[in-house]
Amino acid sequence: MSDGYYSSKKTDDICEDVCGQGSKAAATISRLKCVLQGFDLRTYLLLFIVMPFVIFAIYLHGQKFTYFFRPLWESPPKPFQTIPHYYTENITMESLCSLHGWGIRESPRRVFDAVLFSNEKDLLTIRWKELYPYVTQFVLLESNSTFTGLPKPLVFKSNKDKFSFVEPRLTYGTIGGRFRKGENPFVEEAYQRVALDQLLRIAGIEEDDLLIMSDVDEIPSAHTINLLRWCDDIPPVLHLQLKNYLYSFEYYVDSKSWRASVHRYRPGKTRYAHYRQSNVVLSDSGWHCSFCFRYISEFVFKMKAYSHSDRVRFSHYLNPRRIQDVICKGTNLFDMLPEEYTFKEIIGKMGPVPRSFSAVHLPSYLLDNAEQYKYLLPGNCVREKQTGFI
Repeated sequence: MSDGYYSSKKTDDICEDVCGQGSKAAATISRLKCVLQGFDLRTYLLLFIVMPFVIFAIYLHGQKFTYFFRPLWESPPKPFQTIPHYYTENITMESLCSLHGWGIRESPRRVFDAVLFSNEKDLLTIRWKELYPYVTQFVLLESNSTFTGLPKPLVFKSNKDKFSFVEPRLTYGTIGGRFRKGENPFVEEAYQRVALDQLLRIAGIEEDDLLIMSDVDEIPSAHTINLLRWCDDIPPVLHLQLKNYLYSFEYYVDSKSWRASVHRYRPGKTRYAHYRQSNVVLSDSGWHCSFCFRYISEFVFKMKAYSHSDRVRFSHYLNPRRIQDVICKGTNLFDMLPEEYTFKEIIGKMGPVPRSFSAVHLPSYLLDNAEQYKYLLPGNCVREKQTGFI
């Protein structure tokens, strides 16, 4: 063409014309200058301003982009079969079992409550006080290592006198950590759960006893466990749908917590785990209070210690002032978007968790000792200024 708007020359040829020297003989820096001379202002803006900004934004918020577009690359899990949960005071157990479609036993099953313990002293107290009337044996395993391989004091052992009320029914064990640097934290977690299986056998669990599998902060309600121990023909593995709270019972998230489960124990078959093991869930069966700690130091410890410690992408996430600000705003400790499977749910949950002013239907021991545990109740987001978690 001869209109001046098209050239079939390659970049090397253009540089040769502009710079007046053959491209083969030109130094690398000269070739770069030649190429840059052919760019207009918009190209410079794109290369040196827009692109660095985009790369920096991905570095800061790449995790958010991944979670926001999750519905495009991951399908939701198979839905649970939800069993309606019936309960009111002053109703016979026979009637309650019948409402659920189950029969009534001549005597209740034995119940074993087994947990791995890290440092959640207050929640463990509330949990055990809630379940005490109906649990045959409390089983607790403690390690001197976090899931991430950090050394940890034996917190329960140091505070055992505070749990003397369960002493006659307690099977307590310790296990040494493996301290494998760089190992996936879920490997250490699985190692400790296998050890908890062995401790359960030491505790004397037998065929058809009920076994509660849940973390310390996943607290089944007392009436739920009483129902399951008295009713016949309950599912062999039943997940418990818990009300999901964050930082305290002031921030109600949803009712989607399902990892807690109750098993009719089968020797040689039942394995202690913390993942989905059946398709059946009993609705409204208790409470899950995540990151519900009294001291900021306990938040910092868990953020570095638990299996999802990779979410601490920047050191300032562990800043005590930032953590306190996050707690009172109800925002995310790790600056993450909601882990949902539809854009509607993700967008609906973006931003702070709304405050709840309800303290109805919470663990009875918590309300009986409201002054002692006021940081878990509405209107008390500011944490105490003590340090250490022993």
